[in-house]
Amino acid sequence: QVQLVESGGGSVQAGGSLRLSCTASEFTSGNYYCMAWFRQAPGKEREGVAALDSYDTPQYADSVQGRFIISRDKAKNTLYLQMNTLKPEDTAMYYCASRGGFCTDPTLRTDGYAYWGQGTQVTVSL
Repeated sequence: QVQLVESGGGSVQAGGSLRLSCTASEFTSGNYYCMAWFRQAPGKEREGVAALDSYDTPQYADSVQGRFIISRDKAKNTLYLQMNTLKPEDTAMYYCASRGGFCTDPTLRTDGYAYWGQGTQVTVSL
């Protein structure tokens, strides 16, 4: 079973940057699993932010395209989300997710992922 632990959240002013990390307890092959970042604001549904397929092909939500970058360090078993030019509407709990398998479709649908972290809070103020 994949265990995911997020870190790096915090409070930042609009226009600032944060980098989220997600460390996975997984065998080496897990470094090639499909993984993604999601977020959920109070009163809203969880939404996909960015995803990577097994070939590290990214997929981004329109709302973060050009501002966020998803990447992973296979040697460290860690997934990252670099968030730049943050806006108040980016405020949410951010979750890391793993499909637990290989894929070539970096979906942003929640039903595409079997394992989830506990989340890390990101708050962006004016």
